[in-house]
Amino acid sequence: MTRALHINVNILNSGVFGGSWRFPGTDGLASYTIEHYTRIARKAEAAKLDAVFLADTPALEPLVRHRPGNNLEPTTVLARIAARTERVGLIGTLSSSYHDPVELARRVGDLDYLSGGRVGWNVVTTAGVAAARNFGRTDEPEHTQRYHRAAGFTRQVIARWAERTAFVSPQGRPVVVQAGGSRDGRRLASQVGEVVFSAEQDLGRARAFRAEIRAGAVEFGRRPDDVVVLPGLSTVLGSTEEEARRRRETLDEILPGAYARQRLAGQLGISLDGLADDEPLPRELLVEPDAAGGSQTFYRLIKNIVDTENPTLGALLRRLGGGGGHRIVVGTPERVADDIQRWFEAGAADGFNVMPDVLPSGFDDFVDHLIPELRRRGLFRHEYEDTTLRGRLGLGLGLGTGVGVGVGVGR
Repeated sequence: MTRALHINVNILNSGVFGGSWRFPGTDGLASYTIEHYTRIARKAEAAKLDAVFLADTPALEPLVRHRPGNNLEPTTVLARIAARTERVGLIGTLSSSYHDPVELARRVGDLDYLSGGRVGWNVVTTAGVAAARNFGRTDEPEHTQRYHRAAGFTRQVIARWAERTAFVSPQGRPVVVQAGGSRDGRRLASQVGEVVFSAEQDLGRARAFRAEIRAGAVEFGRRPDDVVVLPGLSTVLGSTEEEARRRRETLDEILPGAYARQRLAGQLGISLDGLADDEPLPRELLVEPDAAGGSQTFYRLIKNIVDTENPTLGALLRRLGGGGGHRIVVGTPERVADDIQRWFEAGAADGFNVMPDVLPSGFDDFVDHLIPELRRRGLFRHEYEDTTLRGRLGLGLGLGTGVGVGVGVGR
């Protein structure tokens, strides 16, 4: 059976770049309107993408001073998208750290039923002091503790879905989505993840990550093909290489420096005060990734860049685009299609969670020019082959508790 390329679009407020809301012709407040999300979702469905994806954190982060945040609760937005679409998948991020499993199972399960079997739940272990304080805690739970809770939490949610005798989804139950490149995150992905988002920058590392997750799934009594691995991919497109390069330069120029510095400082858990943009980031400030708090996935990626390239602070901030560290590809549709094809055929990815540079314009370019190029190469579908998200991803029916839940998980 020929492997199918899977593509989701991450509707990340105004786009993945820190200054995307300031890009010429962009409405910086569009992400505060439901029309912003439904318009992109309908375009994604017309292009036959697998799903739309919404990130979220249950807190108002201080960085909102410098750019619009993820502003609306995911299941609320997805319910409206479900009413405005018929086939595109609906994936929302909901925290295992700060939700109740019984309530979450009902909310997501009902949405899956009402949408005709199109829902996926992105399990996250919320990092950051802002979220902890929003729930009356003084600090975030320790990293391993968050993942122990996530495993038990997910087991309870799946068990609730298995118990449903009314309002059962055509796909059996929602698809379980997971993202995490830390040691604990990879173990959780092997246990419960059916779609796994990764953040690798290098093709070799991405191949190794996918192989590890698939091998881990076997250890938990699952099939390797029960896991679909989708690296994050940020795209900057132009009709020529020069046009794409100028677009990227504009995004670098409009990046709010305070936002980029505060985001990087938060990801690394260090202060950048007093460090000049033209100086390298002192390596002695960085601990080993397994000892870091917060998101170890992006900490590991950023530390690897610092260790191997020793960039100046300013160069590092531009390299990351003020974002989290997902891989950025700049060029014509043909060049970006080359990159996608190379990763897919090399076994580094089953597809991509695409994060356009600017929304909606960057996504319009992706759909109007890159998707046709992928189709010309025989890499992407012309029509939906299945009505459910689970079927489209080539996953099992999801009946029963499934996915290795109950094996080696903490409470």
